[in-house]
Amino acid sequence: MRKTEMISADQALPGRNHAIAVMEPHFINQSDLNAPLMEHQQSVIIGLGCFWGAERVFWQLDGVVSTSVGYAGGYTPNPTYEEVCSGDTGHTEVVRVVFDTRVIALADILKVFWEKHDPTQGMRQGNDIGTQYRSAIYVNNEQQLLTAQQTQQQYQQALGDLSITTEIAMLTHYYLAEVYHQQYLAKNPNGYCGIGGTGVCFPPQ
Repeated sequence: MRKTEMISADQALPGRNHAIAVMEPHFINQSDLNAPLMEHQQSVIIGLGCFWGAERVFWQLDGVVSTSVGYAGGYTPNPTYEEVCSGDTGHTEVVRVVFDTRVIALADILKVFWEKHDPTQGMRQGNDIGTQYRSAIYVNNEQQLLTAQQTQQQYQQALGDLSITTEIAMLTHYYLAEVYHQQYLAKNPNGYCGIGGTGVCFPPQ
């Protein structure tokens, strides 16, 4: 099977019942990556290519409480990075963004999401090829779903003839990636960052 073809549930690796690592605090702000959401907080799961560079985009935003990287959108429970990269889990690399709704709205986070990658490339992002690099938004409720769909429509109008391929769906599971992936570019400032947008700005509101 080619790396750009999505597998089915019965083709997925079996995975495991336990988490693959015990998480350390956020490398930058020491927040607990497993902490429950507080009042005025929401979370959203977004995939925009290699999660190293993607996470750095969002931890810099005012109002973002915490970020972590992991895997979502597929079938294999608690997958390893190597398993996800094989294409045999169905997951894509994602960032979980926890934010304070009193400071920043979901729509503002998604505006950055649309501008910071190319959502028209299908199962790839630049030179990173495979289902694990597909563009995706996984939401927690119907209101978030509506916001994601509305921002997609707005950005599609700005893009014109280029068709958005971003997967938008309700979140089923989010699995934290290994500790060494968390806040990777803060720990390794010269590390690989494949993030790049289309050059098309999100239309002003």
